Amino acid sequence: MPSTSDLKRGVRFLDEGVPYQVYDVTFQSPSARGGATLVKAKARDLLSGQLKSFVFKAGERLEDPDIDFKKVQYLYNDGENFNFMDVESFEQFTLDNEALAGTSDYLVEEMQIRLMFFNGRPVSIELPKAMDMVIAECEMGVKGDTVNNVTKQATTESGLQIQVPLFISVGDTVRVDTSEGRYVERVKVGK
Repeated sequence: MPSTSDLKRGVRFLDEGVPYQVYDVTFQSPSARGGATLVKAKARDLLSGQLKSFVFKAGERLEDPDIDFKKVQYLYNDGENFNFMDVESFEQFTLDNEALAGTSDYLVEEMQIRLMFFNGRPVSIELPKAMDMVIAECEMGVKGDTVNNVTKQATTESGLQIQVPLFISVGDTVRVDTSEGRYVERVKVGK
């Protein structure tokens, strides 16, 4: 059972029968004597994908959601749903775009990820903290554009659009932080 004092990004809790995952958290100390420290959290509803704000008193206990994970392989998008297959039992599952809440931009056919189940029902996927992705399209860098931190728009093989440094070109593999959707570094691929 997590305590509100232990809340940090990625922690999951149950509120009124709905599972949430913490997206952002801040602690607010009271200005008056004897006042309780407040914990303000933004959390994503794992069933609908909506963000919701919460205010708790420090030390308050929260319920753990009944969440399990299965290793699955992403198969394909049929236009409405994303289809996955359990790598052990070959059972297939589908999730709609709303359930994936923006994580669908990271999906590449045949990749293996963890599928999250709440009370035995598939609700979402869990991406790794960072993923290596191949650049499919990007703008040309302008020669002489050497000001620090100059970036350009690029699209990965999965369709994710990110800002990358000028030296990145089509075919390069880059590491992307999945929590913020930002470029981390270029990855050297062994030949």
